Amino acid sequence: LYPAIWGLGQLGTGALSDRIGRKMLIVGGMVLQGIALILLTIFTGFLEWVWASVFLGIGTAMVYPTFLAAISDVAQPNWRASAVGVYRLWRDSGYAIGAILAGVLADAFGIRRAIATIGGLTVFTGLFVALTMRETLVQRHSSIGSFLPVTGEKRHSS
Repeated sequence: LYPAIWGLGQLGTGALSDRIGRKMLIVGGMVLQGIALILLTIFTGFLEWVWASVFLGIGTAMVYPTFLAAISDVAQPNWRASAVGVYRLWRDSGYAIGAILAGVLADAFGIRRAIATIGGLTVFTGLFVALTMRETLVQRHSSIGSFLPVTGEKRHSS
């Protein structure tokens, strides 16, 4: 369920981030992912795990395409591909670092506490992003031929 909901869901959340902005989806997705991971350590029944997996998929679908869009929003066009590559390097290295951290925590405290800790770190990251990230989406108003960033300043296109 998790990868199916993530994969199909990001088709909608990517487009949604073009309409409502990046920050809210990134923050909400990170917090939802973290809560879902914590719920997986609390729940014991099959249907409860199904719901936690659904929430994890929705959270990942909210975050995955939106981070890439945010990188594209702030990178200069001549460096955009490299910026996405640097982002992917750090993001993908997190899989290895996360696996090592989860293994160390599982050996020390058990699997449930390890997963709950990773969930807590994910919630913390979402809250950190809420406090530190600025919205990156620039709203386009083609009818007047200008760009209106979320910050409210106007830039005229030529």
